[in-house]
Amino acid sequence: MKPAVLFVCRHNSARSQMAEAFLNALCANAFSAYSAGLEPGILNPLAIAVMHEIGIDISAKSTTSVFDVAKAGRLFSYVITVCDEASAESCPVFPGQARRLHWSFADPANLKGTPEERLAQARIIRDEVRAKVTAFCAQFCDTGALRALARFRRS
Repeated sequence: MKPAVLFVCRHNSARSQMAEAFLNALCANAFSAYSAGLEPGILNPLAIAVMHEIGIDISAKSTTSVFDVAKAGRLFSYVITVCDEASAESCPVFPGQARRLHWSFADPANLKGTPEERLAQARIIRDEVRAKVTAFCAQFCDTGALRALARFRRS
């Protein structure tokens, strides 16, 4: 059985969903990725759009409560919080023996500006998430799996 990784953010609407999708796409031979949130909401349309731009469809995903995941009793090798630094104090910590990591990313729900400006900012967040997941994968995955990264490049 592959080690499981849980990505956690406040609403499970963008950052954790992107991280889950990237890990499952880039390192599926080494890990099974999941995501959850403290206060699950609806998927952020900006996250859906920027992931779609690089060929990853998360539009059918639903948000999940970290408490429901905890009740299910699933064991995780890694629990990675992806809240921004400003929200880190309220970002949930998953119980158990998992190795805990914190990757700080801005929250797409808080982006300001015109729709085009917010989309551009969401692309930056997506690319930061992708870079962090890629670096994580590089520690565990074979190089063949990482070659899949080429299909997720921005056009």
